[in-house]
Amino acid sequence: MQSATTPAATNAMLVVTGTEFLLSMVEARWAARNGDGRNMESQLRSQQELGRIEQQLERLQSLPGQDEDVRGQIQQLHDRIHDLRAQVSAHFSAWQKAELARNPQRPLTLEYVERIFTNWSEIHGDRGFADDHAMVCGMARFHGHEVVVMGHQKARDTKQNVYRNWGMTNPEGYRKALRVMKIAEKFKRPIFTFVDTVGAYPGLSAEERGQAEAIARNLREMARLQVPIITTITGEGGSGGALAIAVADRVLMMENAIYSVISPESCAAIMWRDATKKELAAQALRITAADLAEFGCIDDIVPEPKGGAHTDHEAAAALLDAALQKHFGELVKMPTPELVASRYNKFRNMAQFLRSE
Repeated sequence: MQSATTPAATNAMLVVTGTEFLLSMVEARWAARNGDGRNMESQLRSQQELGRIEQQLERLQSLPGQDEDVRGQIQQLHDRIHDLRAQVSAHFSAWQKAELARNPQRPLTLEYVERIFTNWSEIHGDRGFADDHAMVCGMARFHGHEVVVMGHQKARDTKQNVYRNWGMTNPEGYRKALRVMKIAEKFKRPIFTFVDTVGAYPGLSAEERGQAEAIARNLREMARLQVPIITTITGEGGSGGALAIAVADRVLMMENAIYSVISPESCAAIMWRDATKKELAAQALRITAADLAEFGCIDDIVPEPKGGAHTDHEAAAALLDAALQKHFGELVKMPTPELVASRYNKFRNMAQFLRSE
């Protein structure tokens, strides 16, 4: 005698069947894109649809009373989603990576600090002019170790963006950062910096207060600080505004972040007098994590959750935390003279492409 199928099991099978149908449609549309992996709209649409399908599967998994057959089908669907998501992500161009790096929902510096560090205590002011809210600095603990943390701070709404100056730091912000670095050196605390800025603030007021001098001083002083420094480019790493807190023993880069001497739009405007050629400029600038790792400009690429860091802040922070622990453990074992010499040689040897036959 066959056992009767319960209403719950029947509903679960119907949901699995419907979900499989939706996933098949996404797969068919992606396969029929005529080999054009550069269509950003198609890629983002596919990513969004896969995200909705995955949420539906997760809700189904949380329901009680599922048999082995249903669980097996759910796992198969998860595997298909993972494979298709990897195919979609693999086709992101340099410009598409730039758009992902600028996604307004990506985790901000203070959100990483909240998830990775404990006992955060912010430090304000440069003791010379003002407190720059586009640069946050403070003391914290990293897995029991006393450290110093700083980084560019963007925002998500207009009011906060005005307060944070859209993450573009003034000279007093870089001077505040240097003041805190000197405190770290005095008390032998390792330094963690987080880079996410389109660039230093280019306004007249910043130039009048010595923007170039503030950045240059940070570059010089960071090169010889007597404590370990780890930098992570979490979103945009724009020009000297980024480098002013990125002269580090280890430079890490999130998978979908960018790091460049100039934005693709500005490069296109200068080179071709046409900002619409930004995609061509992004490709020529080699701004992605993979490109910069190949050139030796960064030391490690930090993976992001499926679809990007903006889709899951907790998972993004966990992945970054693991990478920071790995590099931190290596650096704290190095004698100080060796640490400083290694940092100096690291930057001296960058961008050397001459070959002798």
